[in-house]
Amino acid sequence: MTTSPARSPRLLLIVTVVLVVAGMILLTVPHAPGAPAVSAPPRATAPTARPTATTTGSRTAPATALAQATASTASTHSASTSALPPHGEGVAGDAAIQKSLEDAWPADLAADDEHKLLAAGRGLLRADATGVGRAKWPALFGDPDQAIAPAFATARFRIQAAVARRDGSPDKAVVHLVWAGADRGGTYTDRRITDWYFARTSTKGASTWTPQPRI
Repeated sequence: MTTSPARSPRLLLIVTVVLVVAGMILLTVPHAPGAPAVSAPPRATAPTARPTATTTGSRTAPATALAQATASTASTHSASTSALPPHGEGVAGDAAIQKSLEDAWPADLAADDEHKLLAAGRGLLRADATGVGRAKWPALFGDPDQAIAPAFATARFRIQAAVARRDGSPDKAVVHLVWAGADRGGTYTDRRITDWYFARTSTKGASTWTPQPRI
């Protein structure tokens, strides 16, 4: 009983040392492999930003391409519309009208036939509009003394452009004319359009183009 008090401080010292050593060991032991890291969730959000940017870019590219195509189409249409001269341009604009007719209707007749049809078509239009030369086609205009008075004056009458083309078959043709003139009231209008139709007929082995009555 007399030795117990002497041993108690020594025992307490030993227990203290053991606890300190045990604490140090616990502090130096690494975490278990399966333990979740606290910073892991924020890292998972980083990849989600990249698909969003890619998706936006893929939508922007087609939209840009569509806008460029629309602008190109509008520009082409504008250029095609401006190919014709404005009304009232006068003789200076006739060449552009002639070219537009030739581009719209490529030639499909023999040169000799086209030449004859153009001459006849121009003559018929002049006779119909101004009365000049109607006697050459009595079947179309009747008796010159009883014919309807011409609606246009000869002074400002002008054929601006003309083309002759087939009309569905080799033996039918149409002369498409664009012209200008002032009516009896004095109103001047250009880029008027008139078509004259022809049929090929044969007499004694020779063929000719006969104008058809206007309906």
